[in-house]
Amino acid sequence: MADTSFPPNLLPDEASPEWMNKGDNAWQLTAATLVGLQTVPGLIILYGGAVKKKWAVNSAFMAFYAFACVLICWVGWGYRMSFGTKLVPFWGRANVALDQVYLLDPAFIGKFPQATMVFFNSFCSDHCGFDCGSLVGADEFLRVDLFVPLWLTFSYTFVAFSIWCPSGFLAKAGIIDYSGGYVIHLSSGVAGFTAAYWVGPRLTKDRERFPPNNILLMMAGAGLLWMGWTGFNGGDPYVVSVDASLAVLNTHVCTATSLLTWLILDIAVFGKASIIGAVQGMITGLVCITPAAGVVQGWAAIIMGIFSGSIPWFTMMVVHKKSELLQKVDDTMAVLHTHAIAGSLGGILTGLFASPKLNRLFYGYGVDVDSTYVGLFYGLHMGEPNMSCGATHRALRMSDEDMEIGDEAAHGEEAYAIWGQGDKLENSRYGSSVYGDVELPMPKPRELAKLR
Repeated sequence: MADTSFPPNLLPDEASPEWMNKGDNAWQLTAATLVGLQTVPGLIILYGGAVKKKWAVNSAFMAFYAFACVLICWVGWGYRMSFGTKLVPFWGRANVALDQVYLLDPAFIGKFPQATMVFFNSFCSDHCGFDCGSLVGADEFLRVDLFVPLWLTFSYTFVAFSIWCPSGFLAKAGIIDYSGGYVIHLSSGVAGFTAAYWVGPRLTKDRERFPPNNILLMMAGAGLLWMGWTGFNGGDPYVVSVDASLAVLNTHVCTATSLLTWLILDIAVFGKASIIGAVQGMITGLVCITPAAGVVQGWAAIIMGIFSGSIPWFTMMVVHKKSELLQKVDDTMAVLHTHAIAGSLGGILTGLFASPKLNRLFYGYGVDVDSTYVGLFYGLHMGEPNMSCGATHRALRMSDEDMEIGDEAAHGEEAYAIWGQGDKLENSRYGSSVYGDVELPMPKPRELAKLR
């Protein structure tokens, strides 16, 4: 008879009990670390480079502070209000998550200790940093001190318990939110927009001209945010599974599609491929796929990317400019569009495209899974174009004048704000393009090329 005993390094002991899966625990800790890198240093670098030079330190420090503050609030009372014993149908009972007896016990789901679950779900701190993006350039830092714990306590825990905790009333109703389209992004987008309303606008001159001080730094932060989403969505099955692999792939496919869609619209309307626009399209793609990452097929991820790169673009570039209400609220980093709208869009599309088989893989096999977690299209099923080259042709080689100018001619943006606040000497004949309330620096006139 073959020897079926475990190797010595796999034998259970006090530090590695029988109920714990070492592989799952290792991946969950890795995923949690990737999520943490989205804020420290991802959001810090992104916000530090994306704002006007005089607000760079303030913006970066808001994200830095939010990460630390939320983590302490999270282990102090937030985690058990979100995933603990039911107090009311939409809220858990406040309690600490610091005692070793509690932290070393099995988590309510997954084959790893409660301590791992507490750490992974502290990713709400990442998106409190997004909330702060609505207040850049207007809010006094001491008020952010209060906003962060208040948002966690009275907004995030409320929605998290309702949708994600098995005892929550929306969880029992069958709402599908794979990794936080409603819980995190809709919540943070609405909270940030509401906070911006009460705080009030920036100085008029800052609302009119708010160019990024370092676009290359902004892109580096955006890259960390994008790659960190691998842990964000890949860690939510709470197991090393085929569903985790699908979630990671869908995340990046949707995000790339959204970015390209946003760029196409920018080029079609403004004639420039904007880096700021690419980052916005990246964020809306990440947000939109979040509630669906592991429960939709790859073709659905592409469709979701097309919608997330176009609908938030339209609300930001068209609706925002025509709405008196939106104009009154100074949402500096356009969090309403990139998170609240993109998150809601993702939730709605999840309700259309969610696959019964993928929901079984995510939620587990059971009597209620097949009947409760089914997208509308699947539920209903269970009852080369001719283009004119002349209209689309553009020369592949830039003109000598544009090559002399460089980045500004190609993208309407410069890498660094070296003089002043990054303002341009004159507006270009191309006009201006505003993302939320962040205006893109436009190219200098051709005559300025000879000064370089």
